[in-house]
Amino acid sequence: MKPAPFDLACPDTVDEALEVLAEHGADARILAGGQSLGAMLNMRLATPGVLIDISRLDELTTITETDRLIEVGAAVTQDQLLRWPGLAAQPLLRQMLPWVGHHQTRQRGTVCGSLAHGDPSSELPLALATLGGEVVLASRRSRRVVSARDFQIGLMQTALEDDEMIVAARFPKAPKGARFAFHEVGPRQGDFAIVAVAVMAEPDGSGAEGMTIGIGGVADTPAVRRVVDLEGAALADALNGIAWELQAGSDVHATASYRRTLVRNLGAKVIGEASDALSQG
Repeated sequence: MKPAPFDLACPDTVDEALEVLAEHGADARILAGGQSLGAMLNMRLATPGVLIDISRLDELTTITETDRLIEVGAAVTQDQLLRWPGLAAQPLLRQMLPWVGHHQTRQRGTVCGSLAHGDPSSELPLALATLGGEVVLASRRSRRVVSARDFQIGLMQTALEDDEMIVAARFPKAPKGARFAFHEVGPRQGDFAIVAVAVMAEPDGSGAEGMTIGIGGVADTPAVRRVVDLEGAALADALNGIAWELQAGSDVHATASYRRTLVRNLGAKVIGEASDALSQG
């Protein structure tokens, strides 16, 4: 299939983009890399009257950092972030980004575009949720900052209003001494995950104590849980409880039972790896 007819707006500034967005509202969509939106247009799952191309806006193509955060502009591609020298400040992103699509799609796909798409099987929404990041939203009316927890509200649903766009995503830098681990299972590397699990272990505990675990591909949104003072059978019980709590469904890729098994097994694997790395300093 081919997309339904649409108009293309190519603003020169973010303010101009917001003007077009305010004028057309729900009939407009933001185009950055197009790796998710393009497929939806071709299948006519999305039929906007206007596409607003922000890919060439210089003010959205930068990666900046503070003592606490890495801020990624809305036109920064996944490959640009992966190759950014400062990414060492957030090891979980460095581990997860190679699993986002394929080398070719990362050249065009944007970090913020993946967040806006809101697929619960996607790695970048999981990274943002696990790290406790946030997105910066802008409209002609105002700007606001929304936590990852409040941004993705359902299956491919976000808190974006019709006249808003993401202008940046903010990922916290790693706490001092923190260790990370990530694994996913999918049809093949680069495909959306059947189940993906990320862990951040902080140095205020030992073993499985003080760990944040993020799980993607199971519930309608990335799930984040805290695992405290658990090891051995107690940890296995906790992971089993999480696996059932997320109410996995069956689809063409996997049964609900298989997804629960992956939550248990991948959860134990990544927690073990992060715990070992923490104990080794």
